[in-house]
Amino acid sequence: MNDDRATSTRSETPEAILHGGDLHAVSGRYPDAPQPWIDLSTGINAVPYPVPEIPPSAWQRLPAKSEERILLTAAAARYRVASRDTIVAAPGTQALLQSLPRLRPRSTVAVLAPTYEEHALCWRRCGHQVHLVDDADALAHADIAVVVNPNNPTGRLLPRDVLVRLAAAQRRRDGLLIVDEAFVDLYPANASLAADLPPATIVLRSFGKVYGLAGVRLGFAISSADIATRLRGELGPWAVSGPALAVGTAALADDAWLAQTGARLARDGQRIEALLENAGCAVIGITPLFRLIASPIAAGIADRLACHGIHVRRFPAQPTWLRFGLPSHEGDWERLAQALGSSS
Repeated sequence: MNDDRATSTRSETPEAILHGGDLHAVSGRYPDAPQPWIDLSTGINAVPYPVPEIPPSAWQRLPAKSEERILLTAAAARYRVASRDTIVAAPGTQALLQSLPRLRPRSTVAVLAPTYEEHALCWRRCGHQVHLVDDADALAHADIAVVVNPNNPTGRLLPRDVLVRLAAAQRRRDGLLIVDEAFVDLYPANASLAADLPPATIVLRSFGKVYGLAGVRLGFAISSADIATRLRGELGPWAVSGPALAVGTAALADDAWLAQTGARLARDGQRIEALLENAGCAVIGITPLFRLIASPIAAGIADRLACHGIHVRRFPAQPTWLRFGLPSHEGDWERLAQALGSSS
């Protein structure tokens, strides 16, 4: 690929991407909305893991290699990975998204879309030629194939055998398959590739989503040992803070909390579906942490909710879509039901 072509590809994508969680900007547009706002715009668990006591030393000194190894051991057990040497800890999955394009020469990249837009943006910024495709078969024609599985925001889940075949095709062409599993934690174990990683594959796992601690900034890449070594080099020393190492280690080892959270989210998911359907919204995408709806009056619904101090995720490229996270407590459920004009 020549430089002119790469530059042209980068210019096609805006540098700013709309994400959920922009509550300050939204509240400024609706100054008369009741307080406090209820933020349902992200796919982050609204009932977070209870943060354990963090020793003062975690704040006062640089993180120790031994502490990182303990975290990686906990991550390996949680994700059923045989060797912690194949896991890389990073200050959030976003840091990994921005590092991965620097590991490869300029390439063709296919992203299964619509999906989390930062994937395409990060590869374009580094001069790669990016194509958005809507069919998994089209991924095999690119040097780098990117899949978010389960997908954000549609909830699409590609079967394991489809991904394994795609990984084999990428290996034959000296390519790479990247599977972002940010929302897979509460799915059956065989929904993840992490435990039995195909060749030429990198799996990304998010900590902040299911544990409700996005501010900790912690994520993981699971790959071959050689790719893991290169990723660590890109991230540099002390990539993960001492407090994040402590919180992540405790949370990843807590089987009981994760099981209880899964059961609660299953109940809450059924509850929000009933609310949305009673309000005339068609639920078209599902994960344990959010519901995606389609409605010809989606913009009006979002405005009405905002007037009630409730923020949901809009999609400028898909104006009939809205994504709803799950409320955290009964008062929020009642307020959402009232705003939707539906009984709780």
